[in-house]
Amino acid sequence: MSDSTPGPGHNSVSADQLKSYIERVERLEEEKAGLASDIKDIFAEAKGTGFDTKAIRKLIQIRKQDRAERQEQQAILKMYAQAIGMGDVFA
Repeated sequence: MSDSTPGPGHNSVSADQLKSYIERVERLEEEKAGLASDIKDIFAEAKGTGFDTKAIRKLIQIRKQDRAERQEQQAILKMYAQAIGMGDVFA
């Protein structure tokens, strides 16, 4: 067969199954957009009460790391800062 339609005996995904996958992803994308909007609102609220949102984002990033990963990153950052004459940043 010269067209892209699989012939008999080929493994093919049914149209209903394919449509189901696509619809599930679309629903999750909608949920993700809603969550992103909620997160944006929270940061706007925090900023409105005087918090530095960059610092909050950094803390969230740090909290995602395990202790060993966090310590390793801090040690490397301190070493690099000292190498370029900024060792007093961590004093």
